[in-house]
Formats: sequence, structure tokens, C-alpha cells
Amino acid sequence: MTFTAYLMIFGTYLLGSVSSAIIFCRLAGLPDPRENGSKNPGATNVLRIGGRLSALGVLLFDVLKGMLPVAIAFRLGLEPSEIGFIALAACLGHVFPIFFHFRGGKGVATALGALIPFGMEISELALATWLITFLISRYSSLSAVITALILPTFVWWYKPEFTFPVALVCCLLIYRHHDNIQRLWRGQEDKMSFK
Repeated sequence: MTFTAYLMIFGTYLLGSVSSAIIFCRLAGLPDPRENGSKNPGATNVLRIGGRLSALGVLLFDVLKGMLPVAIAFRLGLEPSEIGFIALAACLGHVFPIFFHFRGGKGVATALGALIPFGMEISELALATWLITFLISRYSSLSAVITALILPTFVWWYKPEFTFPVALVCCLLIYRHHDNIQRLWRGQEDKMSFK
């Protein structure tokens, strides 16, 4: 692995550690998302606690902090494994942010952002899988888990050299949803409402 790759992995982790949910909620005068709603600092919970505009800002920021480092890595011509670990670093930063006592979000939007530079086919299929599952179930968590389970197959089909690092990102996403999976199994998970 090159020095540039190590530098980018470290920088990407730090960028991923910037919790936009906490920042946007503070700016908008909303409650701390770590202490309210699902207690998850992510766009879905910001929407849940009443900040539609803030939730959109969180979503865009989280997507960009995954997308920009990976796009730069592609532009620099880094190896597939190096690009994969940069994508993983963005998600790890979001999930375990060093600036916020390692209490982060689920990493779904950041992972989606990291996928975009891999090709529109992959990111569009991932988004379509999430959206179809969500429209059927109204469970954001279930949509994320199913997408994470299927995503490595999409990557293997279009960009097989990235299958392993993307699978690592998917494992991280599923791990972060283990509480949601248990609630889904018990029938205690909250559905999203847009009233």
C-alpha cells in the first residue's frame, strides 16, 4: 500500500468522523440525536425528531463525505484494494467518530456516497434496492440490511475487483444494525412516518 493511500485512509477517517447530524441539530436548535428518537446520529433520526431541512442537510453531507475521498482515490489511480479501504475508512469514521466519543451513526448514507464513484450502475441498483424495500416495508433499517446483503453481488457483477472491500463495508453496516435486526425480529421496530 502506498504512502498516499495511507494518508488518504487517515484523512478520510477524520472526515468521516465529522458528525453532521449533531452539528445540524445544534445549528437548528433541535435536540441531540444521540439522546432522542432512535438515539442514532443520522439523517433518518434527525427527520424523526422533526428537522426535515436539517435531515436533508445531514443526508447530503454524509453522502459527500463518502463520495469525495473515493472519487479522489479513483482520480489518483490508486489500487482497487486501496480505494476499497478508503471507502471503509469513511464509513468507520461515521460509525466510530473520534470527535464524538466514537458514538456515530449507522453509516448507510456515507456508504452510498462511497459507492457512487464505483459506477452509476452499482449505486443505482443499491438505491433501488433500498427504496423498493422501504416502500414495501416502511422500515429504514430493514431496507439498509437487505441492501447490504445484496450489494456485494452487484459489485461482483460490475466491478469484481472491489467485491471484498465493499463486502467489508456491508458487514460493518449489518453489524451496526444488529439492534434493529433484533427489534425487527421481535416486531418492535418503528416504521417511518411522514405525517
